[in-house]
Amino acid sequence: MAITDASPNQDLATGTSHGTGRASGSLPPPSLRLRAQLGLSRLRGAPMLAFWVLIVAILVAPILLFLLVAFSPRLFEQGPEWFTLSGFREALSGTLLQGLLNSLLVGVATAVIATALGFGVAWAVGRTNVPGRAVWTGAMFGLLLAPSYLVALGWERLLEPAGVLELLGLDVTAARGLFYGPFGVVVVLAVKGVPFAYLAISSALRGLGEEFESAARVHGGGWPAALRIVVALLAPAVWSALAIVFAESVSDFGVAATLANDAHFPVATFTLYNAVDSFPIRFPVAASVGWMLMGLAGLALLAQSRALRGRSYRVLGGRSRPARRHRLPLPAQALTMAGLSVVVLAGLGVPAFGAVSASLVDGLGSLIGTHTLTLANYERVLASPALREPLMYSARLAAITATATAVLGMAVARILSTRGTRISSRLLDLLLLTAVALPGIVFAAGYIFTYNLPLINGLGIHLYETTTLLVLGYLATALPSTSRVLLGSVGQVQESLREAGRVHGAGATASWLRTVLPLLARPVLAAWVLTFAGTLLELPVSQLLYPPDHPPVSVGITKALANYDFGGGTAMEVSAVVLALAVVAVAFGGFHLLAPAGWRRIGRTRD
Repeated sequence: MAITDASPNQDLATGTSHGTGRASGSLPPPSLRLRAQLGLSRLRGAPMLAFWVLIVAILVAPILLFLLVAFSPRLFEQGPEWFTLSGFREALSGTLLQGLLNSLLVGVATAVIATALGFGVAWAVGRTNVPGRAVWTGAMFGLLLAPSYLVALGWERLLEPAGVLELLGLDVTAARGLFYGPFGVVVVLAVKGVPFAYLAISSALRGLGEEFESAARVHGGGWPAALRIVVALLAPAVWSALAIVFAESVSDFGVAATLANDAHFPVATFTLYNAVDSFPIRFPVAASVGWMLMGLAGLALLAQSRALRGRSYRVLGGRSRPARRHRLPLPAQALTMAGLSVVVLAGLGVPAFGAVSASLVDGLGSLIGTHTLTLANYERVLASPALREPLMYSARLAAITATATAVLGMAVARILSTRGTRISSRLLDLLLLTAVALPGIVFAAGYIFTYNLPLINGLGIHLYETTTLLVLGYLATALPSTSRVLLGSVGQVQESLREAGRVHGAGATASWLRTVLPLLARPVLAAWVLTFAGTLLELPVSQLLYPPDHPPVSVGITKALANYDFGGGTAMEVSAVVLALAVVAVAFGGFHLLAPAGWRRIGRTRD
């Protein structure tokens, strides 16, 4: 492209310039540019309309219609009343009420225990010289990704009658009686809640300077006084941890469907599942329980707001001094490591040992079989369609969901990060935040209700009991959190990069691939991997939405265990976890080996 000194009298229509000094032939006539811009607006309008239709279909309509049926059953042909509170009256009686009360008590106990443990882990890793800090941090992320029902099932395989420990000659009757009940439910949910508390508190702890602890020591206070000051200054993070863990605990379905159900300890999420899984289906009652689950989460947020009202916690400033690590003596280091090990073993070590050891025992859970170590259970997983197909089916759906979620997540993040936010963008942000707080079982129940309505079928939308509906359910639960994760990275990309690519002759797609994709490749890959791993072993949506004769792996595991095929079920568990880890390794390893060098350098720090 030649640069010319254009005279003021040259004509744009002939590819020349009127004294602009721009490249010859670089700009079309203004009329053509205007028509191109109008055409681009039309092209953008159609995809945006399709995008909002999809958002309404997967996030708004299923939840809104499901929650409305609690007040107006007749509107959806679920009863004779146009307006009634009978569903709430039934939800506040009998087993349903007991489930709600149990969920409330378990949520409070879990939140307190997990927050205390999370604070201890954050303090040990962030403020002491305890060995293996990277290992303990990695263990927190491992706990975060481990499905709660797998943690519960690992414990059950160890403690159940004729389980692994009894086969080893140990009497675990007392431990079994204690674990199969509220105590065991709280233990599993507490260790699952520790990573949430750790992440919330450790982030605030990093920014807290040392001057407050020094002030306590200067005025004669020991470490208890300094600790009280630090806890008081970290109150926003502590209350956030309490609220997050409480909401996660009361909305958890994995422990409810496994350990709590086996212990005959009703909780709210499983009573909602029973209302949908019964015959006839009691949608108004299930929706009422869904309202109460959301109300319990709202109570946690209200308590957090009231506790922090009227107080200031602005402790960061220009004079803040970085905190120093406390040098623990050897006995204190050993005690700290022992405490960290107990948390990690309870959440990862013991369940992993229970699952792996159970998968290697012949005939575990039955009177037949030699009860010796064998690989026969894994051979059955590879050879038996009943055990192999659920794993392959879930792997395919997880790959589809992860890909769709990554693409839509980038689109959502770009809309939310666009300057000059419109009402539609704010509405989308509110919808996503609300969806993050909704329990997965409420999503699944909403999908069953909405896509089985005669009105929906009358419109020619026949998705009930199809794989498409299951994928949409996975997408609805993964998209809100994934888009929030990608928002920070997408928001950092300047629009001028794409504009520069367009100026140099590249089309819209080519300029995005060459200028934006290299910057977002690593976070998008991380989002894809997290979505794949989470979808592969997802339980509540899978349990309610899977098509007949095509159970996902989580449903296949629970079915095998319900039929007392403990060896086959646990072999499926281990195989699914190994597959998830293998995909993670291949994805990041492939990126490291195959991605262009410039892509890999983005975000790295220099020594």
